[in-house]
Amino acid sequence: MAITASMVKDLREKTGAGMMDCKKALVAVDGDMEKAIDWLRQKGMAKAATKSGRATAEGLVRTGTSADGKTVAMASLFCETDFVARGDDFQGMVASLVSTVIEKAPADQAALEALKGDDVKQLIAKVGENMRIGKFFRHECASDKEVVGEYIHANGKIGVLVWMTLGKAENRDRSEVKDLAHKLAMQVAAAKPLALDESGLDAAAVERERELYRQKARDEGKPEQIIEKIAEGAVKKFAKTVCLLDQAYIYDDKKAVNDVVRETAKACGDTIVVNGFSRIELVADEEEK
Repeated sequence: MAITASMVKDLREKTGAGMMDCKKALVAVDGDMEKAIDWLRQKGMAKAATKSGRATAEGLVRTGTSADGKTVAMASLFCETDFVARGDDFQGMVASLVSTVIEKAPADQAALEALKGDDVKQLIAKVGENMRIGKFFRHECASDKEVVGEYIHANGKIGVLVWMTLGKAENRDRSEVKDLAHKLAMQVAAAKPLALDESGLDAAAVERERELYRQKARDEGKPEQIIEKIAEGAVKKFAKTVCLLDQAYIYDDKKAVNDVVRETAKACGDTIVVNGFSRIELVADEEEK
């Protein structure tokens, strides 16, 4: 069958592949559009495989919210260069990942790869750079009393979600509440907390800190009977630097984050409980941190 210019153009618009590749695909399958798309997908996947070893040092993190406002998500995608990361195709793919996380609720990265891996491979074939799906996170609000703060750092490489519960649903839209949620997300982006409070810290990490200061006290010749007290004091100090609610507030370091939460709640005549946070940062020299 004769392959027309309009057929080639139509296939290019559907796949994003090059004009010559589109023509070759149509010739190979005798003009069948659906088979041509499959032919290009197979070719695109082969191209992607040849690029899979190249370093992915750039990329983007994006957040999104479901239409009903009950689900928020965050996803990340790596690429090789900032030029590609700033492109519409790449940004559209990251947005698509976020939508998929919201709608399909993949259980883990392998599940998200199964849903979107082929689309990413097609984009690899189109732009000529290696890419890989990074971390993602999804949160469903348990009630209309929940408020979620979002923040994406200016370069798009750090994304944060923070969620908190109010005592009264009518306060969700108050400017003080929204401002607090946003600033807490910025706090997480800047201060990199490891946990919400001391109870959420990894027990092994806490014990490492404790043992470090036990040994330091011994090396300094401290009496054995006070070494444990010194170690516990050091752990408390450690917790204040790595637990969100105990950290110094980035906008007023004379206050702890917990103090600011209480002040905001009092100003609204309400209660506010910060329930959790998620932080994604793109780091070039690791698979997932």
